[in-house]
Amino acid sequence: MSVFGDGLDAAVQKAFTRPAPKGAPAQMRYLVKQLKGTKAVAQLLRVSQRTVERYVKDQIKKPRPDLAARLDREVRKRWQPQIRARARQRAATTDGIVIDTRARMGYTAPIGSTDQDRIRHLTVALPPQYAARLFEAREAGADDARLQEIAAEALKEVYFQDSGRRAGSLEEVRFTDIEHVEFGL
Repeated sequence: MSVFGDGLDAAVQKAFTRPAPKGAPAQMRYLVKQLKGTKAVAQLLRVSQRTVERYVKDQIKKPRPDLAARLDREVRKRWQPQIRARARQRAATTDGIVIDTRARMGYTAPIGSTDQDRIRHLTVALPPQYAARLFEAREAGADDARLQEIAAEALKEVYFQDSGRRAGSLEEVRFTDIEHVEFGL
């Protein structure tokens, strides 16, 4: 499970203007239309082509829980691509992104300062350049560790250093033991 990646995807999905198809038959028909055939959908969902055809014809309505989750994830991944792209573009150029997290944070600083790790709950608006870096890394297939590094760097600059107004000697922010992380556009 990708905490940061899923969080970024969820933030973008909040920008949808229409709800994604709900029922399994409707979701299956949507995927068949998007992938231009039942064979491609069957391979994607790891089911038989006949199973896909039966969902499309409303002969099956209720999938197994694991198939329902895969089906929902694949539909959401493809739903309203232009709206998704516009939301990412707006966040990366003008609006920025808000991160709400509860995690253990500390920092590396010169001797004599209090750099003790502790659980903090932060809600911080990050500038557009960090939103752009997060989305670019996500698109490039970066793992959660890389997304976490970018978020830690952003929190260092915006929260701990207050955009250069304090803690100038701060070297590194540690961002561990993440209890939750959410993003908002």
